[in-house]
Amino acid sequence: MHIIIVGAGEVGRHLAESLSRAAHSIVVIESSAVLVHELEQSLDAKVIHGDGTSISTLLEADVGNCDLFLALTSDNSVNMMVSSMATKLEATRVICRVHPELQREEWLFDYKGHFNIDHTFSSERLSAIELAKFIRNPDSLVVEEIARGRIELQQVRVCETSDAIGKMLMQLKAPERTRVAALTRGGEHFVPNARTSLEAGDVVTIFGEPRKLRDLANRLQREGGARDTIRVVIFGGGEYGFSLAQMLESWDCKVRILEKDPIVAAELTDRLSNTTVINTDGTVLAELEEEQVGDADFFVATSASDEDNVMTCLQAHNLGTKNCLTLIHRADYANAISASGRHFGMLAAVSPREACRRDLEKFLTSDKYHIVKKLSAGDVIETTIESGSIVAQKTVSEVEWPEGCVLVAKMHGIHADVPAPNDILEPGDIIYAMVSPKVRKKFLKLVR
Repeated sequence: MHIIIVGAGEVGRHLAESLSRAAHSIVVIESSAVLVHELEQSLDAKVIHGDGTSISTLLEADVGNCDLFLALTSDNSVNMMVSSMATKLEATRVICRVHPELQREEWLFDYKGHFNIDHTFSSERLSAIELAKFIRNPDSLVVEEIARGRIELQQVRVCETSDAIGKMLMQLKAPERTRVAALTRGGEHFVPNARTSLEAGDVVTIFGEPRKLRDLANRLQREGGARDTIRVVIFGGGEYGFSLAQMLESWDCKVRILEKDPIVAAELTDRLSNTTVINTDGTVLAELEEEQVGDADFFVATSASDEDNVMTCLQAHNLGTKNCLTLIHRADYANAISASGRHFGMLAAVSPREACRRDLEKFLTSDKYHIVKKLSAGDVIETTIESGSIVAQKTVSEVEWPEGCVLVAKMHGIHADVPAPNDILEPGDIIYAMVSPKVRKKFLKLVR
């Protein structure tokens, strides 16, 4: 693929290095002469010293023949502008990095549609999502988000005491607009149908709005009863810590943030409704002891310093915290800690660079669809319903979907949900489906 990257900062450089190793044709546009010199020495790619918002620079990068255009600077306005220009200049697919505050406002305004951008992301939000997976769903095997984060995918194991055992999916009475879309049993992986019965030990992949999905996951994983409140302490109240707290505070989590800067602490207090913000230095052992960090279920370090993050996790573990998670900006360090950190009480380390790379990986295809998630039973595919396709203007129940295919999400504009039988499939809607390999062509023929 011919890929253009504008901005070679922390995220852009890591992605450029990864993509160039995968034998893609890479062009990097960077305004810093120092970074350009470093990239020319280390990267197997064309590096242009220039302004990404300049038409002449974009034409030099051959934007008209670009398969994937990535605006990755740290400036929202620059990224939006250059992305819109790239679309106008006929780049095939355009991805834009944004500040997480902009993503939080997407329900108020369709930025993607307004600027004709295929996908927006923020490194802060993606990292917070990765950290939140370990906390919100401690019993789940896999947790992912699709449809701009409005629909969640979880893999859970059916418990022996679940009341779902022996019931066919049509009898399950699962929460409205949730789906069981894949199943693993005794080494066999398949996409179930309405007559498939559940057995103890089955690993099932379920989809739905996060709150509803939690009820289904709890029902499959345990006998029932109230879920214990999870106690979480976050070290660092920057954008990473704030994004994580905002995700957690609407769940059964009791969240505290330790923030050294009194101004930042005051701002967090105003912006977060169900989080306790403590103005203290979390790197000081005595302060951690005073705040009884050892009683927490999770201690999460999200400061800008990798060293402080690791050391505070070690201190929290020594004080008795059950699980420690840390943000590590260097991807190689994060991998090392994730591999061996359990010996030191660290459950996992998340790298913002790697979180971004994994999110953007799904766009590395020239097909008119992309694979959101590969699973043993098949792939979660995202595609757009075309005008004149077989399914256009029909309800979900009117379509004869192939065996081995389950619709798991539909986006109409900025609204997303798991499709109901009476939902109309309109041209331009983005749909997500769990599709086994043998019926992929049949599924795509229906919608395109």
